[in-house]
Amino acid sequence: MLKKLDWYIIRKFLGSFALTLGLFTVIIVVFDIAEKIDDFVEKEAPFGEIITDYYINFVPFLLNLFSPIFVFISVIFFTSKLASKSEIVAILSGGISYLRMLRPYMISAFIIAVFSFTLNAWIIPRADKQRVEFENKYTRDLSTNYKRNIKRQIRPGTIMTLQNYNYLDSFGYRIELEHFEDGELKSRLFGEKIKWNPEVGKWRVSNYRIREFKPDGSENILRGVALDTLIEFDPEDFFRKEEDVQSFNMDELDQYIELEKMRGTQDLFFYQTEKQRRYASPFSMLVLTFIGVCVSSIKSRQGVGWSLAKGVLISFAYLFIIQFFTSFGSSGTMHPVIAVWTPNVAFTFVGLWLYRNTQK
Repeated sequence: MLKKLDWYIIRKFLGSFALTLGLFTVIIVVFDIAEKIDDFVEKEAPFGEIITDYYINFVPFLLNLFSPIFVFISVIFFTSKLASKSEIVAILSGGISYLRMLRPYMISAFIIAVFSFTLNAWIIPRADKQRVEFENKYTRDLSTNYKRNIKRQIRPGTIMTLQNYNYLDSFGYRIELEHFEDGELKSRLFGEKIKWNPEVGKWRVSNYRIREFKPDGSENILRGVALDTLIEFDPEDFFRKEEDVQSFNMDELDQYIELEKMRGTQDLFFYQTEKQRRYASPFSMLVLTFIGVCVSSIKSRQGVGWSLAKGVLISFAYLFIIQFFTSFGSSGTMHPVIAVWTPNVAFTFVGLWLYRNTQK
């Protein structure tokens, strides 16, 4: 059962975390408005949509992304204050072991971690779809969304080649679909023009020609003016940005990973890394909380500022290592599981070393 001491530390922890989130929310919104104000004015974005469709959906995503660091800074801040007032000394002198004192910290971190994972896996993706739609409408430069020389495997044995595609008018030119069975070419569709119809989720191929290759070496050739066909490829995939992965919930992310495996694209590693990050980020809150207590629980003559300085230094080191290994995972240089979890494992050993050498 939780004692008064546990509730005291939990309230301090969660209160400091909420204060940190509030301060960073104001800073983030101010800087983002300064960056995008010209786009809002130029595209005449309604004020209501800016608030409800963009910032209400954007701020939670950004805060959740950096929540491990916010947790760490919160722990450093209020634990240093407890130490400076000799409250930590009083707790340990009263017969409470250091490990027992850590319990309410880890409970608080676990609560935040579960909430963070729920946000990241299910709630934020739903809201992020609305944010991406707003950005496509008002802030992104869609005039550059023009792709050339596209070649993809859209399903096992079917290769799509497209000379170019324009996002603005949904038109593409010179498409080829080649179907293979057991390594042999069975049919080839060629079209002069192709247009996406989002209402029915199909493509219309104009001026098409289909060649079917028979086992005896003969061919059937079909020609036509227009053909509505289901090509298993959404034009959004041509222009999907890396940050748009947040609009996938866990089920959608798993499905997209399987789709990228089938297509055999390099983007597969990025999405696998993102999936592992969603699991590793909540776990890192536990690790950083453990380290934060060990770093800041000792009373220092330099005061709270010195502990905060150490905390910021460790935070930057953590962010640098995370980005360093994540880039290896996203590019396929390192297996995504190893790339994402290596920093957490390394910092776990750092935390154990600090715990062993912390004055208790």
